Formats: sequence, structure tokens, C-alpha cells
Amino acid sequence: MQFPIHQNNAAGSARDSENLSRRDFFSWAKTGLAGTALMDLLLKQKPLRAATPASATQIGTHFPPRVKRVIHVCLIGGLSHLDSFDYKPALKKLHGKAMPTDKTPETFFGQVGLLRKNDFDFHQRGKSGLWISELFPHIATQADELTLIRSMKADSANHTPATFQENTGFRLNGFPVLGAWLSYGLGCETDELPSYVVLPDVRGYPAAGTINWSNGFLPALHQGVPFQSQGPAIRDLFPGRQIPNATEVASRRLLNQFNQSHLERTGANSDLVARIRSHELAAKMQLAVPKVTDLSGETAATKALYGFDAEATAPFARNCLLARRLLEQGVRFVQLFSGGSFGSPRINWDGHEDVKRNHLREATRIDQPIAGLLKDLRQRGMLDDTLVLFSTEFGRTPFAQSASGTVGTGRDHNMNGFSVWMAGGGLKHGMSYGATDEFGWKSVEQPVAWHDYHATVLRLLGIDHTRLTYYHNGIERRLTNVHGEVIREILA
Repeated sequence: MQFPIHQNNAAGSARDSENLSRRDFFSWAKTGLAGTALMDLLLKQKPLRAATPASATQIGTHFPPRVKRVIHVCLIGGLSHLDSFDYKPALKKLHGKAMPTDKTPETFFGQVGLLRKNDFDFHQRGKSGLWISELFPHIATQADELTLIRSMKADSANHTPATFQENTGFRLNGFPVLGAWLSYGLGCETDELPSYVVLPDVRGYPAAGTINWSNGFLPALHQGVPFQSQGPAIRDLFPGRQIPNATEVASRRLLNQFNQSHLERTGANSDLVARIRSHELAAKMQLAVPKVTDLSGETAATKALYGFDAEATAPFARNCLLARRLLEQGVRFVQLFSGGSFGSPRINWDGHEDVKRNHLREATRIDQPIAGLLKDLRQRGMLDDTLVLFSTEFGRTPFAQSASGTVGTGRDHNMNGFSVWMAGGGLKHGMSYGATDEFGWKSVEQPVAWHDYHATVLRLLGIDHTRLTYYHNGIERRLTNVHGEVIREILA
């Protein structure tokens, strides 16, 4: 009886592999990390929940969960709510007039021009009659699936701290993001893939890079795992050259001895434990990742639904379809980024100079893929236990970012009022919650802070946001800090 030790590489090309004797195989499986993982794969017949961290104070959920998995579409740069999901007829009437206020509004760049109308026409959509603009014609067809929040507020008009707050509840870095908290609190439904996967924009990482999917002070195994948008999904998952069997067995045995010796001397160390588990997970991912990222088995109709047939939509279509497949394999949280870092030219939603041109380019990339994802989840029966989040760090101003007394083509940052939406299980669909003033400048009805938003997301997953905690530097830390109220009016 003999067993192969090497797997094929990500591209599927054949690799020559030597064979191990039965004695060598079981020796390798006993002492080697990858061997342990492979033995685990051979013995298991079904996905299992990830092990609960030793420091966790809760096992399982606090309430019956309405959903069990999440896809988060994160728009980088600040989507203009006034040109997408928050219809303000007054702006058309007052286009070219000064903002009626006694003092000059505070803005990020200090350029307050005249009021400007929306760049995209709005229409009532679906049976619900939600107002959605022509910026998102495909998402508009899914209006009856959406739960719009039109009264979001942030605490910063600066991109990076605002994005931190959107994802962690805090404006400073070093705190765990939502996906890491869910990995910590709920684990994963498979042990062959990470519980938290990140699919970045094909054009690059967002500002601050990998810290956007940081585990913060949580154990390192809860950080997001980014998949590449081009080429192999995971870099260096397979060896760059073939390694003789004897060398591989010996090196893994030695590594395991070093790790165990270090743990015995220093005691528990979450970083080392995470590294050990990452080696175990990597061996399993050598089988699981090529399978889940191979889209060749998807039908032509499914690919067309997502937008594979157009150059502009194909990259995000791939990420959306991959997100669905990852959920099917038990991944808990998949985060898709739309937009990269800041600079020139802008490759995100930061429409300072020309909102119409900027937003049309960015929306074209994601509109059909997101609508296709919602349709696909619904027809597969997955949307009832999946939560889809669509958010951005802040909105844009109702007045132009231009010299005083002029109407420019861009809009500045607006942290005082903006829109996000949710879709999926446990929600009232085809409805809007909260409102900004008649200009879309500030949230005036049922304002929602990020702590409230996060508390609501956790509630849908069966978690009491006040009880999901982690002791760090003398404080029982939580995603919502000491704030947060569940938005019960949007729950079904």
C-alpha cells in the first residue's frame, strides 16, 4: 500500500510525485503538520464547526440566528447617496443656489460651492416603490430584496479612519474587523477553508492595505485571508519546486519539534498557535482552494447573469460568483472590496472632481455582478439564511466641491448623512429606514451610527453584541464598544 505525498499545483499541471511506503506515510502523518491535516481530511466525512477559542466566553449563539453567513460589499471612497439611493427633489429645484444656512458648512477640503442636482435620474422601483437612481439599473431590479438605511452617520470625514470605523467600530487601527469578530464568535462551518475570506479589487488593495481585514487583538487565526484577483487564488500555496519526500518529512518533523518545544517553554502563544494552524489549514487548502475557485463547472447562463461576458464587469463578477461558492463550502464571512487606494488616477468612489464620470465608471463594474449575486442566491434558496451588506465609509455633500458661488462637477466628503443597504434573511424587504434633511446633508430621522449597524448585523446572526467580548488590556472589548442599539424596525 502506497500513498502520494505531493498534490498538483494550482494551475492543474501534473507534477511527478514519489510514493511513500505505508510505514513512512503513517510516520509522516503522525509528526508532520501537513500530514496531520491530510489524515484529518481522510477521516472526516462532513464539514465541522471550527474549534471554539479557549478564551471565548460563549459557545454557540445567544438567540436563534436568522442567517448563518455574510457577504459584505465594501465601497472604498464614499458613494454619493444623493446620486444613488437617497432621492432629494429639492436639489433639482435649488440647483445653482447657495445652501440656506447661517454659517458655512464644514467640509473636508473647505470648498463649498452651490447646491447641485443629482447626476442620475431616480425612479420608483419594484412593488415596493423604492427610489433608486439610474446609476444602478441592475440593482434597481432587486429593489424588493433591499432594506435601505438612509440615515447613516460617521464620526470622521477622512477616508482611512472612516473605513476603520465602518469595519471595526473604531476610528483607530488595531481593532478587529467585523469578519474577525464573526470568526471568533461563530467559527467556520468547514475546516478546509478560512472562516473569513477577502476578495480585493483587481486594481489593488484599499488604503492601509491588509489592516482592513485585521484580527486586531483577537487571536491571529481570525484575520481575513485575501484571495488574489488574478492568477492563483493563494500565493505560495504550493511549493515552487518539487521537494524529495524524505526532505519534506524530515523538515516537517523538525518544524513540529521546534514549535512544540517553544510552546512548552513559553506557554500558550496565540500567534504561534495561529501559525501552526495555518500550516495545517494550508495542507487542506491545497485540495479545497483549487476546487472552490475553479469556475469552469458553472453554466454559461450563470456566468452571463453575473456579467462575465463584459470586460468592465468580469473582474467583480468573478469575485461575486466566487463569494457564493465560498459560502456554499462553509465560509462564514466573505468581503468584497470595490475600489483601491487613493491617488491619481482615482480607482475608487472618491468623486471630488467629477461625480458623474467617477461613479458611472465604478458602478458599471459592480452593478450587474451584485444584482446577479442576489438573483443567484435567491434562486438557489440561499438568500434566506445569508446576509448581504452593501456599505461605504460616508456619503457626499449636496453642494459642489468648488469655489464659492460656483457649481462644480464634484462633491466633497459627507459624514453627516449617507445610505447603505442590506438584503437577506431576517429583514423586512423593499423598505427604507431613516431620512436625511431635504438637501441630503444631515441625518434627521432615526439616525444610525456604525455601532447600531454592527449590533443589528450581529443580532441577525444570533449574537447579543453586548456579550460578544474579548478581554484585552484590562478591558472587555467588543465590536460596539459601549454603544449600539439594534435597529428592530428593519427586522422581520
